Amino acid sequence: MTPSSPPQTFAFKDPRIAALEALLCADVTHKCQLVDAIDLDQPIDTVRALIESPPLPHSPGRPVLPELVSPTALKLRKMSTPEGRAVLLHALAHIEFNAINLALDIVWRFPNMPLAFYLDWLDVAKEEAMHFGLLRDRLHELNYEYGDFVAHNGLWEMAAKTADDLLARLALVPRTLEARGLDASLPIRNKLANAGDERSAEILDVILRDEIGHVAIGNRWYRYVCRARSLDAFETYALLAKQYNAPTLRGPFNWEARRQAGFDERELARLAG
Repeated sequence: MTPSSPPQTFAFKDPRIAALEALLCADVTHKCQLVDAIDLDQPIDTVRALIESPPLPHSPGRPVLPELVSPTALKLRKMSTPEGRAVLLHALAHIEFNAINLALDIVWRFPNMPLAFYLDWLDVAKEEAMHFGLLRDRLHELNYEYGDFVAHNGLWEMAAKTADDLLARLALVPRTLEARGLDASLPIRNKLANAGDERSAEILDVILRDEIGHVAIGNRWYRYVCRARSLDAFETYALLAKQYNAPTLRGPFNWEARRQAGFDERELARLAG
């Protein structure tokens, strides 16, 4: 008679801890793999403040390249050339790379939110990683790599400024900076299509579809926190935009996409001036 085998145990990782691990990973391929591996069926400790861990850097893990420069140092290239399209796709890939980190950061940084909050943003992180992969693969097809061109860090700079206030983060990152992507996506998509790059245009279609949902998540949780703090969402946004020196939004605006993402008519009227 052979001795019975000991019961097999399966270690699990709290998805918020897994998000922090992915956030700090500097290798882009491994970061995306870590995000993809986050198991949303595992229990999530919504209360624990992960800042009790060893001191954390103010910025996420990122590779040495691309070199980060001022937005004014970026040069426009003609869409009629493969290099010009690669520069544009590289800029979009960098936005998506930052968006992965933004979603991961909001998951670990802010405790005491409903479980649905963490599941929403983990879903966002997974979709942003998918978008980055699509753009990175397209760059490969054009014989370029992520890191071949310079980039700027505007998205993450606002995340750092709002690191101590969830309401400000929700107001000024997904609802402001990321929402600008809703306005920019269709014109960029059309430029790529007009240049004969249908594959890149198809990728932009996927990204716009998903980003509408991401901004909608930002809108939903922004209003949730406003209600929890007994604040008027419309008036509070204007105060936060002024306090944190958010960029002034200028058109043309994608009104249909913004409505689908949950902006109400009063907010749209403010944009229209």
